[in-house]
Amino acid sequence: MFRNIITLLMFCCLSFNANAQVIALKEGHPDRHVVVKGDTLWWISARFLKDPWLWPKVWQLNRSQIKNPHLIYPGDVIVLDMSSGQPQLKLLRETITLEPGVIAEPLTQNAISTIPLNVITPFLSQPLVIEKGQLAESPRIIAGQDNRVVLSTGTRVYVNNIEEDSGLNWYIYRPGDSLIDPDSKEVLGVEATYLGDLKVKRFGAPATAEVVKAKEEIFVKDRLVPSGDEVITNFTPRAPDTPIRGRVLKIYGGLAEAGPESIVSINRGSQDGVEVGHVLAVSRYGRIIKDPEPTKADQEKAAKAEANAKPKLKELNFDLSRGEDGKAVLNFAKDKKQASEPIIEPGYVKLPDERVGLIMVFRVFDKISYGLVMQANEPVYTLDAIHNP
Repeated sequence: MFRNIITLLMFCCLSFNANAQVIALKEGHPDRHVVVKGDTLWWISARFLKDPWLWPKVWQLNRSQIKNPHLIYPGDVIVLDMSSGQPQLKLLRETITLEPGVIAEPLTQNAISTIPLNVITPFLSQPLVIEKGQLAESPRIIAGQDNRVVLSTGTRVYVNNIEEDSGLNWYIYRPGDSLIDPDSKEVLGVEATYLGDLKVKRFGAPATAEVVKAKEEIFVKDRLVPSGDEVITNFTPRAPDTPIRGRVLKIYGGLAEAGPESIVSINRGSQDGVEVGHVLAVSRYGRIIKDPEPTKADQEKAAKAEANAKPKLKELNFDLSRGEDGKAVLNFAKDKKQASEPIIEPGYVKLPDERVGLIMVFRVFDKISYGLVMQANEPVYTLDAIHNP
């Protein structure tokens, strides 16, 4: 009985310590913050918390509120409350009595966002990833008004076939690069180059339409996809409920490395449990080195494995499938869920991954997601590992 009580007390202490770590306050944090125009929820939380993405816990939001968090406006006051023994952020908002004749304008449009929307807006309003095989079936532009070669805003165009139940509004795109999983080599999708918007004037085969927006030059053979549903712009950061491991696929903006407010794509999507708002850590992949004192058994196993080992992956000019001496030492599991888990050959050691930053997912496709780099103490590179924070 006594032993059971001791075990229970130890468990409670461990739970309390884990809780304390989860909602640890930032050193030198303020007691309150007055919200100003240009603030974001992430930036405000970063003033109070060591891990800003944990602010839903500090605000004590439940699962339904996470999908639609409280709106906060310039002039509101965020207060840190420690009366319960645990840090809580609370919102103070004064009640204003309007005089007769005064018109109150809606504040929704002025509410501060979770992350800087101006950075990610181009990635929210257009389709970015087209599923493999969808290109061949998409409607295509077959001719322009008056035999025009370059199609611009206001130009009448003809499309090979658009049926009546397909919708009026379409995006115009051109197939871009294929996005390939660096571990499994699977083609995850084709990245689309957004060209503009089109509105159908008459359905049929061929159909008549008008270019209502042109971001780039549009030509015959460019493809169409439906405008689709409204995208999510109200984000609440949180850790994934299930383990997620993957890699950074691409950095956008013509950059070789990513820093805060850079946009990246990762090789995991809704099929892998990724959701909008998920925060993932980014780690530099640990080097593979030769064990300076391998056991005799490892030496024998290494000699047998060397003949069959094949290079599987390269990262920043360093071949992860080979050690520093050039010998093949690394393979990857074929199972996608374990694809980022290396199988190290005997006689070699993989050094630990080193965390370099955090990203927050803002748009999710089946096999690919897009995220914004929120923190980076070192540059983020393509093929860096992503995982639960």
